[in-house]
Amino acid sequence: MMYRSILRFALVLVAGSTLFLITACGSGEPASPAGADAGFVAGDGSIVVLPVAGRQPAPALIGPTLEGGTFDLSMVKGQVVVLNVWASWCAPCRAEAPALEAAWLKFAGQDVQFIGLNTRDSPKSAEAFVNRFKVTYPSLIDTDGQLQLLFRDTLPPQAIPSTLIIDRQGRVAARALGTVSESSLRALIEPLLEEQP
Repeated sequence: MMYRSILRFALVLVAGSTLFLITACGSGEPASPAGADAGFVAGDGSIVVLPVAGRQPAPALIGPTLEGGTFDLSMVKGQVVVLNVWASWCAPCRAEAPALEAAWLKFAGQDVQFIGLNTRDSPKSAEAFVNRFKVTYPSLIDTDGQLQLLFRDTLPPQAIPSTLIIDRQGRVAARALGTVSESSLRALIEPLLEEQP
């Protein structure tokens, strides 16, 4: 009887130590930037397109770009704007990068402006991403996610990646949660180009 009690105590002690070690191992350095996964929601691929009457004005979006300049959304009013929220640590963002670049090149010379919104990331990692995927449109730096939050009263980009389409009058017209394809981007952009600015 005494032997069984000692054996149970030893097993509980071993199990507790193992649990402590597993917990301690999980508290090491994160693979992504601090806070990168906090509140991360994967997109479900859904697309919402709003009728003209249901569109809200996009917020005043101004911020520094990875290239060292400043982007001001009000300066591109009259153009269709494709705003893609991304991060270098996001696998779906890597998957969709070629489609976004292809669509950007397809609409070159038309009234379409692509802009990335690099969120909860380090500029160094973001620059490596842009170079790796040969992204030629500009990206805003949104290290703390505050620029992304500006859209909370319109169609909020609730996932990473998310893509917002802003019409020629500066209103949020559509949102895609999750990875987008070149064909889905064309389908969202082309009708807006036909609308009067």
